Amino acid sequence: MPIHQPQQRSSGSSERPGVPQAEAALVEHYPRLVRLAYLVLPPALGRHRRVLAAHASVQRALPGTGTAPEVPAPARVPAQTRGASPGPAPQDGVSSAYAWMRLRVLRTALAHERRPRWWPGRLPAPAALRPSLPAVWGLRLFPRAGGAAELALDQELSTVSAAVRAAFALRLLEELDEPEAQALLARADARDPASAVRAARRLGAGDRAAAEALLRSGEFDPCVLQTRPSDLLRRRHRMRVVAGVAALCVVAGGVVALAEEGSAVRLPDAGSTPAPALDPAALLRTAAQEWADTSRVDFTAWPARGGRSDDRALLGRALRAWGRTPEGTAVSTTPGALAVPPTQPPRLLYAGEVDGAAVVLFHDGGVRVVRYAEPLSGTGAPALDFARTDDADVTTGAAVVVSRSGNRARFLLAPWISQSTTRDLLRPDTPARALKVGADGVTAAVPRPSPAGGCDSWPVMQLRSSERIVEKHAFLVTDLGDLAPVHLTFTPKPGGGAPARQPREATGGPALLSWARTACSLRALGGTGVRAVNNWDFAEQRLPEGGAPAQWVCTRADTWQGPGRVLVQFLGPDPSTAAPATVVGDQRDTALCSRFGQHVLGGTHWKAPSGRWYVLAAGSRAVDRIQATGAVRTSASGTTLAVRAPRDAPVALTARLREGGSLTAVR
Repeated sequence: MPIHQPQQRSSGSSERPGVPQAEAALVEHYPRLVRLAYLVLPPALGRHRRVLAAHASVQRALPGTGTAPEVPAPARVPAQTRGASPGPAPQDGVSSAYAWMRLRVLRTALAHERRPRWWPGRLPAPAALRPSLPAVWGLRLFPRAGGAAELALDQELSTVSAAVRAAFALRLLEELDEPEAQALLARADARDPASAVRAARRLGAGDRAAAEALLRSGEFDPCVLQTRPSDLLRRRHRMRVVAGVAALCVVAGGVVALAEEGSAVRLPDAGSTPAPALDPAALLRTAAQEWADTSRVDFTAWPARGGRSDDRALLGRALRAWGRTPEGTAVSTTPGALAVPPTQPPRLLYAGEVDGAAVVLFHDGGVRVVRYAEPLSGTGAPALDFARTDDADVTTGAAVVVSRSGNRARFLLAPWISQSTTRDLLRPDTPARALKVGADGVTAAVPRPSPAGGCDSWPVMQLRSSERIVEKHAFLVTDLGDLAPVHLTFTPKPGGGAPARQPREATGGPALLSWARTACSLRALGGTGVRAVNNWDFAEQRLPEGGAPAQWVCTRADTWQGPGRVLVQFLGPDPSTAAPATVVGDQRDTALCSRFGQHVLGGTHWKAPSGRWYVLAAGSRAVDRIQATGAVRTSASGTTLAVRAPRDAPVALTARLREGGSLTAVR
C-alpha cells in the first residue's frame, strides 16, 4: 500500500479555471487526455477520423480568454496500486484544471454518439460537425497495430456504448473508483452512468492489470501514429475540381484568404530521397575486424554478415520498402525513432534467412537500426521496424533482434561478443547455460519474458566482451519488445562514510539477488524505448517488531530519447529469493536516481507479523531527517522512519538533506 499526499477526493471540478491553468493542464497531460478521448469516441468513425476527433476534442476543450477565478481545491490524484504503472498524475497547481479539462473532453467525446433519431446514421452528431483542427490532407493516420490481445479488446470495446468505454477508461487509466467514475460520467451528461459503470466491470476478461496494460499500449495511443497516403486517384480528381473552382473564383474577382492555425511539417518521401540512399551498390560495409581497431565500439563497427548479404535483389526490395512503404507493410517504431526514408546510404549489418523469413538489418547514420523482413513463402506482407540507437556502446550496441516467434527470439550479436549464455533472473542460484551462436552471429532461440499474465521466469542473456577491447567484462541484457535489448545494471548501497557508488554490471551475487525480486516490474517498461535499467539499493531498514532487514530499491529506466522513469520498490523480508518486491512509487520524466538526481525518498504501509500496521519510509544516504504529516505526525533523524498508523491512513512524507534542501516521497 503506497504513501500518498492527502488529497481532496474529487472526480472533477465544477469551477472554471483560469486560461493559464487550463492551458498548463492541457499541455502537460495532452497525451493522457487524447488517449481518453480516443477510447471514448465511436470505433465506427474509423481509426483516421477517430485520431483526428480525439485531438480536436482535447484542443477544443481549452476555455475562452476571459478571466476566471483559480480553483483552490486540488483534484484527487489516483493512489498508486501495487505492481501497477499508472500514468503521471496531475501535479500541484494544475490538478483542478486537469479535472475540469477532463470533464470537457469527456462531454465532447460522448457527444459523438448522441444524435437525433432523424439524423442520418452515417453522419456524426451535430456537436461534432463544427470545423476543427487538426486537419490532415493527403494522409491517413492511425496508431501502431497491436497484437491479438489488443485487437480482441478493441473489438470488445466496439460492442458497447461510449459511456461504458468511458467508465472502463476512467477506472483503469484515471484510477477512479466506481462512485467517482459514475459521478464524473453523470456530470459529463452520459446516459445511465450507473449501468455504464456496472457494464465496464465485465470488460477485459476480468483481468484488470492485463487490461490496463493493453489500454496503455500503442494500439490505443493516438499520439504515436503511422501514416499512409489516402486514395491517390480520388484525391487527384478532387484537386482538379478544386483547381477549376478556384480558377472561376479568380476570374470573378473573388479571392478568399484562409487563415491557418499552427505550422505545417513536410514529411520526406521516396521522391525526395537521393537515389544513392536506395541503391544496394552504395550500401556502407564495415571490414570484418575493424571493431578491434577502433575507439568507437558501436553499430558503426559491425561488419555485414548473413548468407544473403550480397543478394542485390533482396537488398533492393528492403531499401525500396524503406523509401516508399508499400501498402500492407507492417511498420513499428520505437518511441523517438522516425519512420522516414534514409538521406544517405545506410550501413548493412545483416542479410540472411531466419525462421522462414528473409531479414535485412541496416544502421542509419548513427541514429537508427532498421529491420526489414519478408516471408520466404506464402503471401504474407513484409515488415519494417525502426529503433533509435544513437550513442550506443559496448553493451547497448551488443545485440539486435532478428526474429521473434511466439515466446522466443533470435539475436544478432555484436562481433566483439566472445561468449554468450542465458540465465533466469528469478533463479539467481542457477548457473547460466551456454547459448549457441551461428557462424553468422545469430543466436539460437532465446526464451522471452512473458509480457502479461504470470511472472514465473525472466530470461536474460549474459554476454562477455572480447578481451581485445575490454578484459573480464560480462553483462546482462533482456528483451523488452524493442529491436535492441535492454542493458541491466546494479548500484549497491554505499558503506558508512563511503562515497556514492556508480552503476556496475549486474552479474555478481548481490546484483542477481536484487534483480530476482524486482525483475517482474520490468513488464511495465515493455515497448517504451528503454535503453538501460539500473537497480539502486539506496537504503536498508530494520523493521519494527523483531528488526528484520528490508531493502529499498530505486529502479531507473533510461530511454533512448533521454527521459527516464523510476520505480521505488520495497523488498520486505521473505524466505524466497524471488519473492516480488512491492512497487510503492512510480515517477516518469525525472532525473531521480541518476547522477543528476542523487537523492530519493520512498514510503509505504507495512503489516507486521503481529497484524499491526506501520508507515515505513527510507531515504538515500544524504537524508538527515524524515517527517510524516497527515493522519500521523512524527519525525525521525537519519535515513529511515517507522510509525504505527492505520492501514489506509493518508500520510505525507518529506525529508531534509544534510547539506540543505528537502525531498518528497516518490508516489
